Amino acid sequence: MSTDDGLLSPVSVGHDDDVADAAVLRALVDTELALVRAWARVGALDDATAHAIHDALRDAGGPGTIDAAAARAGGNPVIPLVAVLRERVPEPARTWVHRGATSQDVLDSALMLTAGRAGARIVSSLHDAEAALTRLAVAERDTVAAARTLTQHAVPTTVGARAAGWVRGIRRARLRLERQLAELPAQLGGAAGTLAAFAETLRTDPGSSPSPRSLSERRRDEARAARPDAPADVARSAAGLVVAFASELGLATPEAPWHTGRWPVTELGDVLTQAVDALGVFAADVATLARTEIAELSTGAPGGSSAMPQKQNPTDAVLIRSAAIRAPHLAATLHSAAALAVDERPDGAWHAEWPVLRELLRLALGAAAHADALAAGLRVDRSAVARNLALTGAAIVSERLRIVLVPLIGADRFAHLLASGDGTLDDRVRSLPEAARLDLDDLLDPARYTGLAAESVDALATQEDPA
Repeated sequence: MSTDDGLLSPVSVGHDDDVADAAVLRALVDTELALVRAWARVGALDDATAHAIHDALRDAGGPGTIDAAAARAGGNPVIPLVAVLRERVPEPARTWVHRGATSQDVLDSALMLTAGRAGARIVSSLHDAEAALTRLAVAERDTVAAARTLTQHAVPTTVGARAAGWVRGIRRARLRLERQLAELPAQLGGAAGTLAAFAETLRTDPGSSPSPRSLSERRRDEARAARPDAPADVARSAAGLVVAFASELGLATPEAPWHTGRWPVTELGDVLTQAVDALGVFAADVATLARTEIAELSTGAPGGSSAMPQKQNPTDAVLIRSAAIRAPHLAATLHSAAALAVDERPDGAWHAEWPVLRELLRLALGAAAHADALAAGLRVDRSAVARNLALTGAAIVSERLRIVLVPLIGADRFAHLLASGDGTLDDRVRSLPEAARLDLDDLLDPARYTGLAAESVDALATQEDPA
């Protein structure tokens, strides 16, 4: 067992392969290979050499490629990885492995690549949870329930409206995450973000590579297309290399290197936290409503107890809540690191991001997967809903009673009506002479005072993009 296989973080177990060390290592290798292909696309490297490098490194990144301890000397895993990759490449082509890049270029790009891959799974789970909860909302559109504010019965609502609230929170988070994933940028700035080494390489004879003049017209056209507004000789510019590199990774082209402008990390952290927040609200409500004395909801796969065989714990909800408690603090750490990303390359702040971002992705992966399972198996006990609604009798519509009765009997008499201990509130209202002309059955019926609860469910189908 490694240091962390999830023994103490069960929310992520079985859902975090996309952010495991092996996945990050694979992304690092993919990033190095993308840089090689980018050099070829802008005409600095011939196809044969690029293919030779790709063939030599095709299986790199597997177990044992590098020892994590090897990252200590340089402070990051890219330095030992580059040494291993160059050893696997034929000697004349080694200069094109990691050509012009700095470690931060590769690690930042690899983390964005990892986030994109993990993010796609998170989005899928969020979408499935959203769909299941939408079906629940529609099915329970008219199931009247007691709304609770500050833990107490407030006014009537519906189970469907409550589920619609969960849907909207999850949907908004999903849509924001989708947009953020589409904007994840590659990183390619060189030693200090000036791209000087790339520009110099493209200005001079590439040395071990055949002359660009021998490349096919297709390669020349691709390079020119990267900068359509520039003269033909600038098609091999450093800016064109960044475009090609980002394209090879399937990431967005950055406006400029972001070695110390850490918005890609903080904004990603923010949307991941928003997603976990939304799932946390859903899970907290389920945990409350599944309490023995409330029992309005039950889950499809409850967990047991080591000591109490009767227990039916809402385990998925509990695990989601564990993630929701942790996620905001991880996002705060990303912002702290971003605020301390000084000079042209950060000294420690950048390093602090890696495990934090990975853990945040890990929590989001696990929370979203558990939310999908929780939503799919959620069951409503309508008899329990009705029983709990009846606990406060006519008081559940006291807001409506005040609106209707105060103009008839005055505020003082209405306050006395609520506070009196004689009989039930229902009986006291029905005994009012001033209420004789009112439809009291309608007035006292919680189902007749749910406002736009049903409409909020119906509107789900037309609110695909609440932002």
